[in-house]
Amino acid sequence: MGKLRLAMAQIDSVVGDLAGNTACIIRHIQEARSLGADVIVFPELAICGYPPEDLLHKPRFVEGNLHSLDSVIKASEGITVIVGYVDSHNGLHNSAAIIHNASLIDSYHKIFLPNYGVFDENRYFLPGNRCPVYTICGLRVGVNICEDIWFASGPSTAQSNKGAELIINISASPYHFGKRNQREKMLSDRARENRVYIAYTNMVGGQDELVFDGASNVFDYTGNLVLRGKQFQEDLLVLDLDIPALTRQGDMSTEIPDSIFVSASGLSEPKLPFENSDSVPLDADAEVYQALLLGTKDYINKNGFKKVVIGLSGGIDSSLVAAIATDALGADNVVGVIMPSRYSSAGSISDSLRLAENLGIKTLQIPIDPIFKSFLSTLSEVFAGTETDTTEENIQARIRGNLLMALSNKFHWLVLNTSNKSETAIGYSTLYGDMAGGFAIIKDVPKVLVYRLAHNRNKSAGFELIPHNVLTKPPSAELKPNQLDTDSLPPYELLDPILEAYVEQDKSIDQIVALGFEESIVKRVVKMVDRSEYKRRQAPPGIKITPKAFGRDRRLPITNRYNHVG
Repeated sequence: MGKLRLAMAQIDSVVGDLAGNTACIIRHIQEARSLGADVIVFPELAICGYPPEDLLHKPRFVEGNLHSLDSVIKASEGITVIVGYVDSHNGLHNSAAIIHNASLIDSYHKIFLPNYGVFDENRYFLPGNRCPVYTICGLRVGVNICEDIWFASGPSTAQSNKGAELIINISASPYHFGKRNQREKMLSDRARENRVYIAYTNMVGGQDELVFDGASNVFDYTGNLVLRGKQFQEDLLVLDLDIPALTRQGDMSTEIPDSIFVSASGLSEPKLPFENSDSVPLDADAEVYQALLLGTKDYINKNGFKKVVIGLSGGIDSSLVAAIATDALGADNVVGVIMPSRYSSAGSISDSLRLAENLGIKTLQIPIDPIFKSFLSTLSEVFAGTETDTTEENIQARIRGNLLMALSNKFHWLVLNTSNKSETAIGYSTLYGDMAGGFAIIKDVPKVLVYRLAHNRNKSAGFELIPHNVLTKPPSAELKPNQLDTDSLPPYELLDPILEAYVEQDKSIDQIVALGFEESIVKRVVKMVDRSEYKRRQAPPGIKITPKAFGRDRRLPITNRYNHVG
């Protein structure tokens, strides 16, 4: 039986910012110590950021991470610190340092290295082979890292069998919708199965395509949630744990192998109570919106940009991107560019202006028809005798892409791409045109979800922030007379579930047809997805919010003769 005050710091580490991350860690150590904490826990690879990828191949980077660990150790007088770092002893290991009173007591090496989806840990790390138990403030504590706790017969079970009463897991678990519920159910199961308390500290923040959602938590040995941290925000949770002696097999009074004494201090004297405000989880669509906000804000700020520029078409996609960018960065840092052509409707221009006025963002109007005429004139001799087709449509899109990139070069604004996942999947986009940009906020957001997010944003605003006409008019690229998306595509309400089945669930055509979809439509969609891989390889990065995003999650060869359609 033991008592301790536990602090859990879900911080937003920046990959490679060793000095900045270390300073953040030390600040939190000082704050936790001032609050009377016995132990403070930080996320997986908090010192170097996650995922460091091929920076791990650079010896100087790994050495710098070790020097940063030394600084953390020196700052740990009078407190126990558990922090993620890269250990280079006998190969590289994804590690948790167990530090007490300015001394490194031990390092736990992650055993289960994920190598699926967005993860490539086998590329860099060697697996650990020890499951030690530490005595901290009279409690027997197991420490493990992220993936380790997902296995029912993994390190947590081994540590509980050795007498652990508390499992501390440090994690960098990327967000996708539904992940929090899945993760909390797993942690509840693991706590109940092993009759241990579990304290789970997760990273928060955006890193390229990934967003880490925080929501750190503590479960008691019956599987009940004790405390949950904030979602998509940095947070310091402080909790007094008074864990009863739990009935286990074996004699817990005898020393067990791989048991390490860390500290004998604890809540021996009364301390001022610390009240946490338990975080109420967001609903599914609100989670997605907050993930997009955080991913956008961190990508822009961490890469040194101040302002962004967006092509406003009067459509739903550019309207949602503008709303997210404004919420994430502030109206002063967002510029909307309206680029009407001979095919643009008056409503598209007025809808764009109304949106910009509602958001409070600056707009520029640059008509593209004079440039388009110049292109047509220049190409008239070469194109003589040919019919007008998608070539002329794509020229308009590429003119707009060029204009946005010119503004980006001149004023150092980052171009935000406005393509959604449905368009990206089937290649309904123009290379070097509407695919241009430095960051694609809604790249992993299916079209039907785009509409839901826009409606929800209006609801939270209390008025039609995104104009009603934008939400109700049929989607159109407006690159030829009377054009509608449905001229080339199935309705999005039909398209999106087919794409989910094929792209995210890897279902075959027969399996998708068995779900109730018409075979000819399924084959058509699959063919569009397959032949558009070369476009996706050239698209800007975007925020992952589904279980399988294009890019890091889904990697298919461009040169590929496998015929899914038959």
